[in-house]
Amino acid sequence: MRLSEAKDAFLRHLEAERRASPNTVAAYRRDLVQLVAAVEPKVEIVQAIETLHLRAWLGQIARGAASTTVARKIAAAKSWMRWLHKRGHIVKNPADLLSSPKVRRKLPTLMSAEVTSEVIASAEGQKAEVLEKVVVELLYGCGLRVSELVTLNLESVDVNEASLRALGKGNKERLVPLGGHALAALRLYLNERQAMRGSDSEALLLGPRGTRLNVRAVQRIVKRLGLLGAGRGDLHPHALRHACATHMLEGGADLRAIQELLGHASLSTTQRYTHLSMEQLTRVYDAAHPLAGNTAQRKLAGKPEER
Repeated sequence: MRLSEAKDAFLRHLEAERRASPNTVAAYRRDLVQLVAAVEPKVEIVQAIETLHLRAWLGQIARGAASTTVARKIAAAKSWMRWLHKRGHIVKNPADLLSSPKVRRKLPTLMSAEVTSEVIASAEGQKAEVLEKVVVELLYGCGLRVSELVTLNLESVDVNEASLRALGKGNKERLVPLGGHALAALRLYLNERQAMRGSDSEALLLGPRGTRLNVRAVQRIVKRLGLLGAGRGDLHPHALRHACATHMLEGGADLRAIQELLGHASLSTTQRYTHLSMEQLTRVYDAAHPLAGNTAQRKLAGKPEER
């Protein structure tokens, strides 16, 4: 099988069989197009690919690239080669010997419950802001990803059962409860929506032109409310999802329950929020305990705890 044919077949597999999101498929396509372009002058068929060809490609892209970028490209190559090996197109997997660079995962943006409330409250008061209100209430109250929010349809929500069906990564659907504030905002928005242009659309959230609200519009809403409510111009939709998880954890919620709510495939992803909670606990300890000193600063300096 020629390289370009094998690439295209794998991308079709991602779309049709693994039901990967359009963003995921697009990212794989970019990386594999680059890989094929680098390797094709040396080999024409996948059976001839060797580890040295992959390492030569990585050597080209690694110059000046961030470790996260290199790690993503290696992951794409490994997934492709693994699929080819399973399908019998190659005898052995040349990507097995590739090692990914260590990537330090950034902790999510931490917002206190008070700051989050101020951001949400900044959307109240005017009829024109009913859309902004429901956007932030659903992002924070339900812990939705921005992609899940904008793909909600009218049939996705059940105000009588106080729940909604979110379509997550890999087209996995999950049932999410609607809290009191989110439900109230949703009821208000649905009343106003009947008079909106495009009210016959299946989309739940409509923009000014009566078309489905898009990701950029949501980002602008959250940024504006961040400035109004908390004086923060760097606020993004995912920060509200992080806040939902962190505040639930601090309130005593079980990690498994948070994993189900957020739609995380792996518990290790949810466990990132335990670090956030520990940072908050350390700050509270430093502020409240008479013998605390400054735990956070001593940790950063590598100094032993005082006793």
